[in-house]
Amino acid sequence: MKEFLDVEYKEGLQIDIYLPDNCEDGYDVFVYFHGGGLEKGSRRGTKVFAQPLCEKGVGVASVEYRMYPDAKFPDFIEDCAEAVAYLKAHAGEYGKLRRIFVGGSSAGGYLSMMLCFDRRYFEAVGMKPTDIAGYIHDAGQPTAHFNVLKMEGEDSRRVIVDERAPMYFVGMDAEYSPMLFIVSDEDMFARYEQTLLMVKTLEHFGHKENVYLSLQHSKHCKYVFKRDDDGESVFANIILSFLDKVFPEE
Repeated sequence: MKEFLDVEYKEGLQIDIYLPDNCEDGYDVFVYFHGGGLEKGSRRGTKVFAQPLCEKGVGVASVEYRMYPDAKFPDFIEDCAEAVAYLKAHAGEYGKLRRIFVGGSSAGGYLSMMLCFDRRYFEAVGMKPTDIAGYIHDAGQPTAHFNVLKMEGEDSRRVIVDERAPMYFVGMDAEYSPMLFIVSDEDMFARYEQTLLMVKTLEHFGHKENVYLSLQHSKHCKYVFKRDDDGESVFANIILSFLDKVFPEE
């Protein structure tokens, strides 16, 4: 695995990039947004799932983005869109890019959903959501994020579906890239139920065929950095299983 750390994609913000050793022959990249409630967390620590993904030809780009209290909505979403656009523009410097996948865990899952469903963020950087081959939304909040509500003086427990919520935009586009939703049966309070509602809302608009759900028996996102009894990355195996379903011949 090749490592390119502290790559600046905009002033003051960086990406850590992990790529397959043979990326010159062609590679995919999974752009990952970390969790932490939009106020903490780090792009570091992803090697546990980056290594096995790279062994299968899928690089990982772990993104730093602005967070509360220094940021305000939607700074963090705009940063993530710019990071993806930067990687798309510069991927050729590392090898032959085949496909880009986008995802994140917890707050990062909220960010990947906002990019997937509110096309304005990608359009602002000259892209569209369907430029992404697939999305991995891991335990993200499909309604307005609780910390977005809190920082704007609202009760963080409220369930609000407005332009701060990925769910608000479902059905506005006729086409979506394949996507995986990951959630746990012991997830954050109401996260399981909200995720099921998000999936069902997509199905209601006729998008059942390219929407996948992975249910984990775990606490919130504990599987992301966990290894199974065979020493394999649980999160990497979830992602690879999804990719095998979407691109079974490749």
